[in-house]
Amino acid sequence: MAVADALVNERDPARALQDWGRRYWDNGGWGQRFALWLADNDPKPYGSWGNGAAMRVAPAALLATSLEEAVALSDHVTRVTHDHPEGLKGAAATAAAIWLARQDAAADDIRREISSRFGYDLAMTVDSIRPTYRHDESCQRSVPQALVCALEATGFEDAIRNAISIGGDSDTLAAIAGSIAEARFGMPEDVARAVWARLPQDMREVLKALYALHGQRSAGAA
Repeated sequence: MAVADALVNERDPARALQDWGRRYWDNGGWGQRFALWLADNDPKPYGSWGNGAAMRVAPAALLATSLEEAVALSDHVTRVTHDHPEGLKGAAATAAAIWLARQDAAADDIRREISSRFGYDLAMTVDSIRPTYRHDESCQRSVPQALVCALEATGFEDAIRNAISIGGDSDTLAAIAGSIAEARFGMPEDVARAVWARLPQDMREVLKALYALHGQRSAGAA
């Protein structure tokens, strides 16, 4: 929500992240360094390579009109916290995969482009990942796995199930895989309705603005 707010309303990403993080502080679940960053009156990037960078980056890809812009917007919203090269790469690779999926690129083509551009090994399969995978919050050891879960999937729900099935940092893996799967397959109407019913009004307003601008930019690029 914070990343979408920053991009739709042209806000400083750091300020938007702090506003939303503090507004929903009682939700809990922040990583320790991110929680300290949220509470800091003068927040600075803290060299993180954590996969939270990739988990939150989808709005950058939804609003980009080119692959290069998707990567640039990803860097813009990521470097305020995750300025480590691996953090930036994980977010950019996710944004690039979403953008390519929006262009109806085939899964194998997305694999090749992401592997070539970012150096990730995407030759693995969900079945080969599952037996030995363990919880890992780094981009370098979770983003490739999440990408495979999305690119091997046959539908939106299948991508989420793939991500959960391999274990590890499941909520983050599913957020990354789900953002790519939405671009590949769309979101099932029953899932969208169920989620919408649970969202507070401030989040609904941001999402309405995000998808409205997404539609405008997609039509303009067509």
